[in-house]
Amino acid sequence: MIDAYAKLAQQLNQSQLRHDEPIAPYTTFRIGGPADLFYSTVTADDLASAVLLAREYSVPYFVLGLGANILVGDRGFRGLVIRNHASHFTFYDDGRLWVESGAIMADLIPEAVERGWSGLEHYVGIPSTVGGAVWQNLHFLEPEPERKRTMFIADVFSSCEILSEEGERKTVDSDYMKFGYDTSILHRRRDVALAVTFQLQRGDTAAMHKVMQENLSWRGARHPWLQFHPSAGSIFKKIEGMGAGRLIDQCDLKGFRHGNAQISHIHANIMVNLGGATAKDVRELITIAQEAVEEKFNVRLEPEIGFIGEF
Repeated sequence: MIDAYAKLAQQLNQSQLRHDEPIAPYTTFRIGGPADLFYSTVTADDLASAVLLAREYSVPYFVLGLGANILVGDRGFRGLVIRNHASHFTFYDDGRLWVESGAIMADLIPEAVERGWSGLEHYVGIPSTVGGAVWQNLHFLEPEPERKRTMFIADVFSSCEILSEEGERKTVDSDYMKFGYDTSILHRRRDVALAVTFQLQRGDTAAMHKVMQENLSWRGARHPWLQFHPSAGSIFKKIEGMGAGRLIDQCDLKGFRHGNAQISHIHANIMVNLGGATAKDVRELITIAQEAVEEKFNVRLEPEIGFIGEF
């Protein structure tokens, strides 16, 4: 395997490659050990080439966007972490937006709003790349005053260029993606999203700014701020008819601390890094919450976040 790593490393652009690079700074949780190989890609072609090389040499790989919704093990990742910076985009006169999967939603949304295209403003404030958005079917509640219907990225999705697990580059539609709540086909196949086309609609710029301001205020009052309390977002999957956070709160665990990880005072389904938290701290805190909820409500909470690397 070491020989395979060396051969793979020789094939990659050396200016974009690092060895034994800590992953923690590249995640929203700020937790995680080193990657054997860490490669930054800047185009969709570069991303596809890196994935194909890793497959050719049978080196484990992981495509990393903003690093939200994941917990990386303290021992890091044995293989190649591919940091996706591919962020080129083009707006068309008919409302189509073509964008590479490494583009950051927070950067893309103002570009769309400035041009008068509506559809992405609902997701302001959510840390995600475009690739992460289609991976997880990014969603947020509709604007005020109702906040009852969920707005999904699938609602504006048109097509996606992928590198399939069979090694074929092709464009797929919404039916192929099999979007669901917090899921898509990308959870079940080793396909890699290279670029996405969204279909946007003409909108009033002032109205879009209003939606963005309201969503940022609503989210800011209910979620810990990442710049002060790093987290991976919601830890546990939604349970039909009941919120995981509500169950944890009813077990009197809101604010409970284990090591340097803590169940947020603001949202009980979010765990925060108080500074220097380890993946071990978080894993043990997850178990504490699961056992408390199961004992009191006979419900087993299932993690929503991905566990990456060695723990």
